[in-house]
Amino acid sequence: MIDTVIPLFGPIPGGPELLIILLVLVLLFGANKIPKLARSTGQAMGEFKKGREEVEDELKEMQEKGKDSVTPDTDDDDETEVAADTEADTETEKTNN
Repeated sequence: MIDTVIPLFGPIPGGPELLIILLVLVLLFGANKIPKLARSTGQAMGEFKKGREEVEDELKEMQEKGKDSVTPDTDDDDETEVAADTEADTETEKTNN
């Protein structure tokens, strides 16, 4: 079998690489803007997490409602009436054109 795992993005940068990256960030953005960027990134991540949790909760509620309301529907007359109404509407449109 396969014994080695190939990383997707390569090795994780260590100490010297992180210092170089930090130096480049300071040169590009300036020392004053880095905390602002970090703060706004953190806020965006928080909003994303909150939105994701809301969607997950809604999906769970929908699944629970679906499980609660699963009952066999033996009344097929409603479907027949809808099909008949649709056919009548189609015929009316053909005669009007």
